[in-house]
Amino acid sequence: MTEERIGFTKVALPYGWMGNMSPYPINVGDTEWRTSEALFQAMRFDDEDVREAIRAEKSPMGAKFKMKANRDKIIVEPHSKLDIMNMAMCLNHKVQQHPKLKQLLIETGDAHIYEDVTARGDRGGNLFWGAMLVNGTLVGKNTLGKLWMSLRTQLMNS
Repeated sequence: MTEERIGFTKVALPYGWMGNMSPYPINVGDTEWRTSEALFQAMRFDDEDVREAIRAEKSPMGAKFKMKANRDKIIVEPHSKLDIMNMAMCLNHKVQQHPKLKQLLIETGDAHIYEDVTARGDRGGNLFWGAMLVNGTLVGKNTLGKLWMSLRTQLMNS
C-alpha cells in the first residue's frame, strides 16, 4: 500500500492554502501581516524600517523581493534552526487565526504533506523548504511539509 501524499503548489490549486503566499492575514500583537510569507520574511530582520517595508508590500512576492533587497541586514540565517522555528510560529498563527484552515489541516489525516517544487526545480531554497518528484520519489528536505505535519499532530493530540 502506498502512502497518501498531499503536495501543494499554487494558491489557487487544492491545498494551496498551505503555501505562504496564500491570502490569510496574520495578526501579531497590534500588527497585521497580509500573509505568512510577509511575516516570515520580516522575522529575519531586527531593523524596524525593513520589517515595516516588508509588511507594507501588497503582495507576498513583493515581501520576498523586499527581503532579498535587504539581504545584507538579515540577522536570522536562512534555513537555520531559528528560521525554521519562525516558520513554525507563522504556520501556528495562521491556523489558530483561521479555524477553517485548522480543520482542513486535521482533515489531511496521516497523509504525507510536501511543498511540491517539481516545476520550480532545484534552485534557491526549493529543496530545503519543499521537495520535488523524481521518478515517483520525493527528493528534498521538505522542511515546510514536515512543519505542517508536526502542527497537524499537535492539533490532533490537543
